[in-house]
Amino acid sequence: MNIIGRVTKDAQVHTLSNEKQVVNFSIATNENYRNKQGESVEQATFFDCAYWISPKVATFLTKGTLVELTGNVSARAWTGKDGVQRASLNFLTSQIKLHGGGKKGENPTTESRQDTNRAKNIEVTGNETIHDDLPF
Repeated sequence: MNIIGRVTKDAQVHTLSNEKQVVNFSIATNENYRNKQGESVEQATFFDCAYWISPKVATFLTKGTLVELTGNVSARAWTGKDGVQRASLNFLTSQIKLHGGGKKGENPTTESRQDTNRAKNIEVTGNETIHDDLPF
């Protein structure tokens, strides 16, 4: 499954007890449609995302960055301590394409990148040979 959205807050890297690292971040996607009354409606959907392959990508997953993710989505429902039913959408990310828009100087699409001959969009996948060519 592919989704495109903007990072809602800077990504965080967490080290687990088994020394593996995971990058946690969230994105919001927008859907625009017209309701039965003909009014334009914009609806946001939020996804909690996890990326296990390379923690280095967290540097570029800053608030506002436009990303395209490939992976699997799962829904989780639970009852909070207050007795209210809650739900979340979780996205296990296997591939990330950065399209820009985050903090200046930290995004690979800004002019501060050393290698200006590379494509403006950077793709990160589970293929480690691709990681060797990336600037992070």
